[in-house]
Amino acid sequence: MLAGSGSWLTDQRKIGLGLTGFGMLFTILGMLMLFDRGLIAMGNLLFLAGLSTTIGLQSTIAFFMKRKNRKGSIFYLGGCLLVIVGWTVVGLFVEAYGFWLLFCEFIPTALQFFRHTPILNNIPFLRTVLNKIGPPGTLPTTNAKAH
Repeated sequence: MLAGSGSWLTDQRKIGLGLTGFGMLFTILGMLMLFDRGLIAMGNLLFLAGLSTTIGLQSTIAFFMKRKNRKGSIFYLGGCLLVIVGWTVVGLFVEAYGFWLLFCEFIPTALQFFRHTPILNNIPFLRTVLNKIGPPGTLPTTNAKAH
């Protein structure tokens, strides 16, 4: 089990992952409710709070301020601001582009994690979706981009 004094999944990280999950849930619900500005703004706030709680405030600030992440940070945070001021649909698309720029290098790692999780890998529909997104052994590495 993951519990223990040497575990990477501390109580603070559990709370952070929960906040991040609720942030994504609120954002999805906001989109389903015809781009409800309040739900999407709450989802953004919860996602950022969850990220900060999971990896720490200094690490979060350092992540958004990295030279290679500045463009994504500007688009993501600018999209959050557009949602708050009332341009919900435009803000969400700008935010999604920034999110993609920030986290696209993490996608192959997440897919590999899902493939190696026994419960998720035993669901035929999910296995088919994962193989369509990126067949096993064909996913790009994080070093594919040269900056």
